[in-house]
Order: sequence, then structure tokens, then C-alpha cells
Amino acid sequence: MIALYRVLVLAGLIGLWWLISLQVGGVIIPSPPATLGAAQMLLAEGRLLPALGDSLITFLGGYGLAIVVAIPFGLLMGAFAPVGKTLEVYVFALAATPRVAFVPLIIVFLGLGVEAKIFIVFLGAVMPILINTYAGVLATDRDLLEMAQSVRAGRLETFRRIVLPGAVPFVIAGLRLGATIGLINTVVAELYTAVRGLGGLLALYGNTFRMAEYFVIVLMLACIGVLVAEGLRLAEKRLVRWKSGS
Repeated sequence: MIALYRVLVLAGLIGLWWLISLQVGGVIIPSPPATLGAAQMLLAEGRLLPALGDSLITFLGGYGLAIVVAIPFGLLMGAFAPVGKTLEVYVFALAATPRVAFVPLIIVFLGLGVEAKIFIVFLGAVMPILINTYAGVLATDRDLLEMAQSVRAGRLETFRRIVLPGAVPFVIAGLRLGATIGLINTVVAELYTAVRGLGGLLALYGNTFRMAEYFVIVLMLACIGVLVAEGLRLAEKRLVRWKSGS
């Protein structure tokens, strides 16, 4: 039933888009058929898929690195109070700093290649994942911890059966936020460094007012966001089952 509702909403959005394009003119907002034609042209010219590949490498590289760093570090900060209390002020300060401010330094040290772009995505995605993981560990049910202590459960067993399952919703929330910011930073990285990928095409078609092609790139980025969100939703279902059985 939810799938049907989503299809109906999508049909409504496409209809509204078409209506607006008729009202304001296809030069400013292209119609869905014009956008579809532009997508077919970009595919035929061999521009779209290579740009998509470049952007996916940048996004998945930075996002994956953020996951590998942020989740263990957040668990460490939450599990050991002195570590968390010492470092949290610096973590929150870094999270509040616009990542764009670091771009010139990143370019100086890493150049304009894929390493710089991946690191820019990493900087955007790492903080939401780390902070949410940290918050998830701190939000562990104290009654469950006291019950574990009363039956003399070991620290590792308590962490595995109580702390980790309780932190799962927070970690998933962090992963979703990190994916969103990471995708935004992918475009930013491609604009500030070597102008390639979907971000490069976005700049090219936006600056030349080729709006049909511009809409194709915007919709492609939206599709990536939807796929990542759905992937995380499926992962959350699996983790919830693991949490229930732990």
C-alpha cells in the first residue's frame, strides 16, 4: 500500500512539475518530456555515466571512510566517560565549523585529485555519524545496565547485548544525516577541486542556462539520495531484528 501511495505522490509531483513548466515556460523550467530527452542525449553523448561514476567514487569513498572512523570513535567516547568528556567539546566545535572553510587547506595538502574530494566528503559525513553514535551510547537504559551488573555480566557482554543494540537507532540516524551531508559535499568537492562528476556538469549547465540538462543532473543526485536512504532503511530493519534477538 505504501508503494502505491509513493507512486501516486510521484505522479502528482510530475504533474505539478509539468503544469509549472507550462506556466513559466520551458526555458526556465523544462517539461518532463524535455528533461527525458536531455537525459537520453547525455547518455548518447557518453557524458552522464562517466560523471555518475566519478561522483559515486567520491561519495562512497568519503562516506565509507566516515563510517569506519566515526562509529568506533563514537562508541569509544560513549563507553569511556573520561574520553568522551575530554573530546566532546572539540568534536562539537569541529561539527559547528563550516566544512567549506577547510577546502583551501585540503587543496594545499592533497591537491585537486580524488583524494581531496574524498576527504571533503569525509569531513561532511563524519561528524553526524560520530555525534549520533556517541549520543546513542550515552542514552543506554540505566535500568538495563543495573540489571546486567546485578547478574554479574561482564563489561564486554553488557556492551554487546545492551549498549550496542540500544545505540542502533541513533547510529542509523547519524548515517542518514551523514549520507545527506556527504552527498552535498560531493557536489561541493567537485566544484572546488577538479570540476568533474555530476557537480561539474551541474556547474556547466547551470552557468550556460541549459536547464533541461541541469534538471537531469539534479534528478540524478536526488535518485542517489533516495537509493542511499532506502539502503539504510533496509539495513535498519536487519539491525532491529538483530537488536530484538540480542
